[in-house]
Amino acid sequence: MALKRSSSMKTQLVDAIQLEEVEMEEEITTTSNNNNPVDPAQAKELKFYTVEEAVESIGFGRFHILLFVIMGSANIVEAMEIMLLAVVSPEIRCEWHLEDWQVALVSTMVFLGFMVCGVLCGYIADKYGRWKVVFGGFVWASYFSFLTSFSTSYGWFIFLRCMVGCGVAATSQGFVLKTEFIPAKYRAYLLPLASIFWMLGSMLIIVLGMTVVPTLGWRWMIRFSVIPSLILIGLFMFIPESARFQVSAGNIKGAMSTLNRIAKMNNGILPDGELREPEVAERGNAVTLISSAFRRTSLLLWYSWFVASFSYYGSVLSSSELLEKNLLCVTDPDLEHQIKHIQEEALCYCIPFNSDDYQTLLISCLGEVALIPLNIILLNIVGRKYSMVILLLLSAFFFMLVNICTTMLGFTILLFLLRSVVSMNFNVVYIYTAEVYPTSVRSIGMGFCTSFSRIGGMIAPFIAQVLMSKSVILALSPFATACVICAVGVIFLPIETRGRALLQDA
Repeated sequence: MALKRSSSMKTQLVDAIQLEEVEMEEEITTTSNNNNPVDPAQAKELKFYTVEEAVESIGFGRFHILLFVIMGSANIVEAMEIMLLAVVSPEIRCEWHLEDWQVALVSTMVFLGFMVCGVLCGYIADKYGRWKVVFGGFVWASYFSFLTSFSTSYGWFIFLRCMVGCGVAATSQGFVLKTEFIPAKYRAYLLPLASIFWMLGSMLIIVLGMTVVPTLGWRWMIRFSVIPSLILIGLFMFIPESARFQVSAGNIKGAMSTLNRIAKMNNGILPDGELREPEVAERGNAVTLISSAFRRTSLLLWYSWFVASFSYYGSVLSSSELLEKNLLCVTDPDLEHQIKHIQEEALCYCIPFNSDDYQTLLISCLGEVALIPLNIILLNIVGRKYSMVILLLLSAFFFMLVNICTTMLGFTILLFLLRSVVSMNFNVVYIYTAEVYPTSVRSIGMGFCTSFSRIGGMIAPFIAQVLMSKSVILALSPFATACVICAVGVIFLPIETRGRALLQDA
């Protein structure tokens, strides 16, 4: 009997120990899921990893190629909407008998919509997710761009283009979504290559201008330009929400689902253990951008974005204006380019682009990708900060060179080099901004920056399209001066992000 009693007590004791161990495991799991601290003794038995470690462990693979193609296609849509302004300006000037300031106001209204919605879209993306904002932006921009083709007056045209700008502001958050999925060592290679898609979008709208406008008119050109957006809306369904955002929002289960999907596509593996990062309660808090940790960075970045947009759209609109009005100092002009079209002289002010003008714009677009290898080398060797300094100084130099008298071929080469350096600088500013801010404010940080950039975009048309008729050197000098001042300011940025992991919280 004593032996039986002893055996029974041992059995009960073992059962009790096993039950306690099960309860402890459940408690650890529950505690981990609720993002509360785990007892140190229990933590020794567990391994935890972050999203950053998961992304690095999975590595580069098929998912990132899909991401690169689909999100790169978003750049095609954005480029088409922006370059459309340069192509359609001569047409609406003729149809509605517009003055220079009215043509410039078209571009300004697009950038006004971008500026107003940029911060709002950034806040929503940090609060509710990047995917929703980008997808909504595609739908919004496509819808209002299509409506633009039915504009019956100049007033309706600029209002609808303003609405398009609001949608494009949302799609720009796609750069944040893309950056958060790419391993650190690949960012300096993949992100500059996005310029290829921007170039394709610019070239596509120019080709549409060459082929559709002379036969069917500018309205059909806009309708055809919406087709890539509709295709992209379907393709975007294959892109998941950012795992970094999901973790910051406390959605560990969703983040694990996303990471497992990427690992499966890439034939990669997740680190051993459990995904564990604290939920970030203060997401999308704009005050963080001007806190002591980021104040100098934010102020200098806001001006850098202003100059990046000011110089880029200045180069695009200046080239179209110089070609449209034949304001170039060309040493070997043909008969058509010998006539200077200035509005005050009251010549026939309907001056559509000819085939040579379209070809010059096409060649200049190639400049956006021709120097990508140089851009990648600069990013990896001198870092983000000094890449911006070098490119800004080169931009100023080429802006001033456009003033010299040269052949038509010489002007085409100058325009090609100018577009190269200003687009490279814009690309580096994008990369630096996405890397320097933590996940909790990355989208709203990008939103503020893009809004400041659109102020530059709003001012650029009035210099490139209005002041250009008065004096070419007077119109190009502000772009060069802004680039030099910005280059000096960038030197004082306190953080270099080359090779640095993306921060999760401030």
